[in-house]
Amino acid sequence: MTDEPAHDPEILQLAGKVFDLARQGDTDTLAAYVDAGVPPNLTNDSGDTLVMLAAYHGHPASVRALLARGADPDRANDRGQTPLAGAVFKGETEVVRALVDGGADPAAGTPSAVDTARMFAKTELLELFGAQ
Repeated sequence: MTDEPAHDPEILQLAGKVFDLARQGDTDTLAAYVDAGVPPNLTNDSGDTLVMLAAYHGHPASVRALLARGADPDRANDRGQTPLAGAVFKGETEVVRALVDGGADPAAGTPSAVDTARMFAKTELLELFGAQ
């Protein structure tokens, strides 16, 4: 038996709780966990970060709080998707603005946020990204 922290049931349970907070948009609690030492770029087994989950589920305040605590707005998951492209796909305009304000690159990822906006004819987002 090893003492690998990644396999500690309590740590796994805590990580699951923090990912759920991001999905649910519980900004204050999520921020408190990050302030207490949870890494702002914590990823799940699919490579989704807390920012990705908050963005995909439509929680701009959580996205802003995570970015303010050092989360990477362009960190792609295992499929090459970025939080910004996920927010474009889900039609979460407020989240898109929070990510752009936080420095997210519309050209990052596969497909990129620009490509995703083009696929869904989201002209207003293409304008926001400075693309046509």
